[in-house]
Amino acid sequence: MELRTLRYFLELARRGSFTAAANALNLTQPTLSRQMQELEAEVGAPLLVRGKRRTALTDAGKYLADRAAEILELAERTRNSLSAAGGEIRGDVSIAGGETRAMRLVARAVKKTRDSHPGIRFHIFSGNAEAVSERLEKGLADFGIFVGQANLAGFDHVRLPVGDVWGLLLARGHPLAAREAIAPADLAGVPLLCSAQAVADNELGGWLGEAAAHLEIAATYTLLYNASLLVREGVGAAVCINGIADVSEGSGLVFRPFRPALVVGLALAWKKGRSFSPAATLFRQRLLGEIGGEGGGIQD
Repeated sequence: MELRTLRYFLELARRGSFTAAANALNLTQPTLSRQMQELEAEVGAPLLVRGKRRTALTDAGKYLADRAAEILELAERTRNSLSAAGGEIRGDVSIAGGETRAMRLVARAVKKTRDSHPGIRFHIFSGNAEAVSERLEKGLADFGIFVGQANLAGFDHVRLPVGDVWGLLLARGHPLAAREAIAPADLAGVPLLCSAQAVADNELGGWLGEAAAHLEIAATYTLLYNASLLVREGVGAAVCINGIADVSEGSGLVFRPFRPALVVGLALAWKKGRSFSPAATLFRQRLLGEIGGEGGGIQD
């Protein structure tokens, strides 16, 4: 299965038309059609539903499209990581993680790495623990940042010398905004916006205790910025960590920590036995230097 053929297949999948895909690829339509027939013969399954006006994907085609995108991304990252000019370290470094103030450590390491080696490019992926784990396992991310309890089997990791403080993001006019801190009982009857990971988080569930059974979940979110817009509009209060949302005077928002305090740990992880590119190796050294400056140690 050639990379070139996978690129042709993805272009056809995106455009849904042999004519449009052939034009974009600078191929003749018969050539593209023959390539797709050969690909279907190679994988042993029909990949396309050919219609008069539009071409759709079969279930096998959808599966291959997902895998092909990952294969091509990995191939491109590998090629970029191995490229060099005059001995200068170049290439791509991919970091996946949730929204957390630990990204400040990462940002400092990124800055130092690019100051000395501007040919290194960084790619940041935001997602929950499941998405981060998947990208690490598939080799689509070099490093992952995990918030709170996470299954780190199969990963080497470093516990970060910082923690995230959980609390409530509120509109300034909300009745709870007048309080210094939020207790579990205060959440009764309050429409809440929660990340999918927070809902499933054992640490948060333990803090809530019996109150967990009586929560009113108005919405779930992935990125806090989007949730903050709902908070401003009065939809509810967002369960989140401190230091992510803008709570400056003109933002219309305030953050109130939970009481008793709920602080969750953070970890930087990478796949066990992974061979790092020169760019990723250099960045890892810079990042471990940032972490070592504030404490922490490697755990297997």
